[in-house]
Amino acid sequence: MLSFEQKLQNYAELTVKVGVGLQAGQRLLVRAPVEAASLVRLIVASAYRAGARLVDVMWLDDALTLARFQYAPRDSFEEYPAWRTETMAKLAKQGDASLAIHAVDPDLLKDQDPELVALAQRIHDEHMLPFRRQIMADATNWCLISLPVAGWAAKIFPNDPPDEQMSKLWEIIFKVCRIDRPDPMAAWQEHLTTLKAKTDYLNAKHYTALKYTAPGTDFTVGLPANHLWKSGQSVSQHSIVFVVNIPTEEIFTMPHRDKAEGVVSSAKPLSHAGILIEDFSLTFENGRITKVTAKKGEAVLKKLIESDEGAARLGEVALVPHSSPISQSGLLFYNTLYDENAANHLALGRAYRCSLKNGLLMSDEEFAKAGGNDSLIHVDFMIGSAHMDVDGITSDGAIEPIMRAGEWTF
Repeated sequence: MLSFEQKLQNYAELTVKVGVGLQAGQRLLVRAPVEAASLVRLIVASAYRAGARLVDVMWLDDALTLARFQYAPRDSFEEYPAWRTETMAKLAKQGDASLAIHAVDPDLLKDQDPELVALAQRIHDEHMLPFRRQIMADATNWCLISLPVAGWAAKIFPNDPPDEQMSKLWEIIFKVCRIDRPDPMAAWQEHLTTLKAKTDYLNAKHYTALKYTAPGTDFTVGLPANHLWKSGQSVSQHSIVFVVNIPTEEIFTMPHRDKAEGVVSSAKPLSHAGILIEDFSLTFENGRITKVTAKKGEAVLKKLIESDEGAARLGEVALVPHSSPISQSGLLFYNTLYDENAANHLALGRAYRCSLKNGLLMSDEEFAKAGGNDSLIHVDFMIGSAHMDVDGITSDGAIEPIMRAGEWTF
């Protein structure tokens, strides 16, 4: 049995070596909540042992975010600390590595004005756009991980004492991230090989569309010519191999921005901008959302979709078997990094250019003409379950099963 300290060290090593794929001589920027200090210290030490030239940390704090919404002047929310995003974009452009540790209280802003929340999120997205375009084009190596914070742990385990909430969430994270294995590095290499086999199969098929069927979902989405299925492991423009998300259970590609028809219903809540959006459905016509309903958080969801023209269209389709370790945990995580790896999902907004052949070389106009979507946002939401079937539609109209009852048919 590994001690907590050993598992935490394994997590740091895995993040640096497999996640970020840090190379000797690279700089690394870490963005992390203040609660992550103990893990960040291990990550920084691991990065320097791996040959990092410089590691810098940008700290975040939910309490500071909440204080702004509670006390700041209402007319100040279009202001933004631009130095943060300008620094991030500059580092990505020069090939420095990036690590984000995302962990927030899902209910942080539940009592705040949704109009103000939406405004703050839009301003944030506008300033983040240059950086996000860089990393979504694999301009450099980057990774996203998470760790327990008190508000998040309490949301998942509301009936347990606070100290047990945190320890239970840590153990779940160690398990689903394969940290508790005798050799986490080897376990991840085996897992990544399995994911690649799935992408190879679907790339060989090159379906023209996918059809989703489940309770509350009857939906068909077109796939552009020359689309590419990808998995968790990527290669940067500097030929550095890295893993975008830890954990990752998905394979994904880009849909055609103008070819989505029907209704999709959420299978899990979406935690966005500190507010939960629950039990929602989206109706699509000609690739665009034409109707939105939600039992909770509808105003925030509508504001999100109104962010810009591309926000009402899709930028990603992703397949995840119901048997994934995260799904089998039986937990609702209220954290997109985890919940998206428990279920088939879609993403509103910007598409990954790497999921289209030569997409990284295209102008914005060429990418749009090929079916690629652009937007300020890229927001994943979960639609898959043990009751979902997915079919691939071939160029001659034949229908072939990809998933039945949430599991691969191949």
